[in-house]
Amino acid sequence: MRWVRTVTFYAMLLVSTILLGIAAITIVLVTRRSDWAHLCGRLWGNLNLWAAGVTVDVMGRENLDPHKPVVYAANHQSWFDIFAILGKLPVQFRWLAKEELFRIPIMGHAMRLIGYVPIDRSDRKKAFQSLEEASQRVREGTSVVIFPEGTRSRDGVIQPFKKGGIILAIKSGQPIVPVSLSGSYKILPKGGRLVRPGRIRMTIGTPIETASMTIEDRDRVIHLVREAIRRHLTEREGGFLSDGAPIAQGRPAVL
Repeated sequence: MRWVRTVTFYAMLLVSTILLGIAAITIVLVTRRSDWAHLCGRLWGNLNLWAAGVTVDVMGRENLDPHKPVVYAANHQSWFDIFAILGKLPVQFRWLAKEELFRIPIMGHAMRLIGYVPIDRSDRKKAFQSLEEASQRVREGTSVVIFPEGTRSRDGVIQPFKKGGIILAIKSGQPIVPVSLSGSYKILPKGGRLVRPGRIRMTIGTPIETASMTIEDRDRVIHLVREAIRRHLTEREGGFLSDGAPIAQGRPAVL
């Protein structure tokens, strides 16, 4: 059964990427409306969730303000985090994504036209230029999604945060909204190929203000954001608290 579901998912991924990528490119070129093209991304995410048999439970919608630019910071367990955020986060946003994704035919071109920001992690200077571009986008009114861990966790447990994305948020002066993704690791872990149908719990946390913060506050902001995300993860996913104490079995992580 997993093989059938896996084949169905990868077939949908291929077809939807080609068709919706072309649709997004056409929309931007004809209408110059990247916000309309973003809807193709939402459909792409939802179609691939459906094909894989994945349900996403979204909590904390009351913490969203579609009229205010923010930086959404999420933990990263699986490819399915991308589908879940695109398909189920009901606001306009753009991704800060690794440059390799922009080299994928059709998909990469669509991402550039929609306004996603590539980051070259192999070149420190280019990486900081990308962060500055993204922070400027946020200051101008565009929300951005980042994965502060930098890459998917190999075991589903939240990893240490890199400073770049948090510096981006501080420079923008806009709030950071923590997004906790729980359960996606079980569906398709890093390095895995077979898809396992299941549920993802996406919890949108209370915004963390950065207006009074400076770059010197980055470690404090990292701690605040990471703990806010961990609060809604399972014991295994959240690992240990900052004081070394394990999280209570069977309950979400708490401060």
